[in-house]
Amino acid sequence: MPNLPSRPRLRAARSETTTVAPGTGADAVEPDIIASGGVRWLNLERPREADRDWLEREFRFHPLAIEDVASRNQRPKLDAYDDYLFIVLHFPVFDKTQDRLLTAELDLFVGPDYLITLPDQLLPPLAAMFERYRERAEVRDGIFSKGTGYLLYKIVDTCVDASFPMLRKMGAKLDQLEDDIFEGRSAEIVRELSNAKQEIINFRRVMRPMRAVLRDLERTKQRYLADDLDIYFDDITDAAERIWDLLENYKEVAEALEVSNESVLSHRLNDSLRVLTAFSVALLPLTLIASIGGMNVDLPGHETIDEFWIIIATMAVTLVAILAFFRRRGWL
Repeated sequence: MPNLPSRPRLRAARSETTTVAPGTGADAVEPDIIASGGVRWLNLERPREADRDWLEREFRFHPLAIEDVASRNQRPKLDAYDDYLFIVLHFPVFDKTQDRLLTAELDLFVGPDYLITLPDQLLPPLAAMFERYRERAEVRDGIFSKGTGYLLYKIVDTCVDASFPMLRKMGAKLDQLEDDIFEGRSAEIVRELSNAKQEIINFRRVMRPMRAVLRDLERTKQRYLADDLDIYFDDITDAAERIWDLLENYKEVAEALEVSNESVLSHRLNDSLRVLTAFSVALLPLTLIASIGGMNVDLPGHETIDEFWIIIATMAVTLVAILAFFRRRGWL
């Protein structure tokens, strides 16, 4: 991990909501800042180049950390500097417009008296939490008075807990797919089952590297992450493990449903082939009788109309006998 002197220049914290412009360029975005009890929380959604330059200039963050904020292909990680932590976290977000599960990246700088969140897209749990702290002073004061470490815990815990409603919906979808399979809709749910498996795969792709980062966060010891916070971050780790266990369970259920669905489809196909085969076999002797009757040679009784009816009667009796035999053997 980097271990470079990079003490940020801190301004005096205020006890009310403030806004500070990060730059004067056309791309600059005004971050939201709420402060209380000597702690500030700055939230800057989709940071642009002017915003990153402002962060590097104002807080003297390491250039590599600023570069990681700009990168779109970062894995979850935790870098500990002398006076701050730089954390990259990923959380699942369901996009209703695309009807698919996406990955939202959240970059955080955590210092002794400030916390900066930099989501690369709208993260609903984070946005709702920030707005609640902005509007409700008593809640904000109670959280901020416990330091940036506790505020970090609340942010990460809120974003992690937001995964459980999505998991419940995934579980309900799998239950519905199971019912549909055994209600005769096997052929219609192949695409839905494939989509459910894809959601589980995407969710697992988000949570797999996150588990290691959350464990590292639990073990991190800094003066703004007090020892008494261990139990709180351990709770986040437990929640992440529960999410992973649910995903493992859903993965097994989805694979079992896919196998069951294929078995049902194969069984129905076998039933259809069995009926078609039975009728094909039943028609073979009729074809033989018709072929003999149509031979261009002299046959007994060919000079009378009775020959036609005798052939028809023979074919009908043969067909009924064969079908009765198949029925008794359970082939039809």
